[in-house]
Amino acid sequence: MRSMYRTPSKYIQELGFRSKLEAIVNQQLVKSKVRFSYEGNLNLIRYEVPRSKHRYLADFLLSNGIIIEAKGLFDSNDRMKHLLIKEQYPILDIRFLFQNSRKKIRKGSKTTYASWCNKNGFLYCDMVIPDEWLSEKKDKDELEEIISTLKRFGGGDAKSR
Repeated sequence: MRSMYRTPSKYIQELGFRSKLEAIVNQQLVKSKVRFSYEGNLNLIRYEVPRSKHRYLADFLLSNGIIIEAKGLFDSNDRMKHLLIKEQYPILDIRFLFQNSRKKIRKGSKTTYASWCNKNGFLYCDMVIPDEWLSEKKDKDELEEIISTLKRFGGGDAKSR
């Protein structure tokens, strides 16, 4: 079965996406008329690995404060990074959009991307962001705290699409 979204590689390159999956998510968000930013300044989240500082540029930051990370491959470095970010910024609502959440985290493992997310308290989906995520509302104080956290520890103004 073909994806409901077509993404020629020229489209991906012209819009500056890093993967076909990100371009598909962008198309869905535009079609759904949801305000979001793609790898904008507000999407930039600084986090620390013990004894060193790092930065994480989130893929999509929705206007409702939900951060969507589109993942085809979810390697051990990515998993560690997201656990550290969750620990350091518990207010942030990072959710994963996987190409295939049934994929094993490594060869021979029984753990899938989905089971890792369930164990560690992350919401996830496959290929298409659920409408509930797009229409979900956070209360004003929580949304202000998320934006304040992103401004303070991340980037500056977001480039919105």
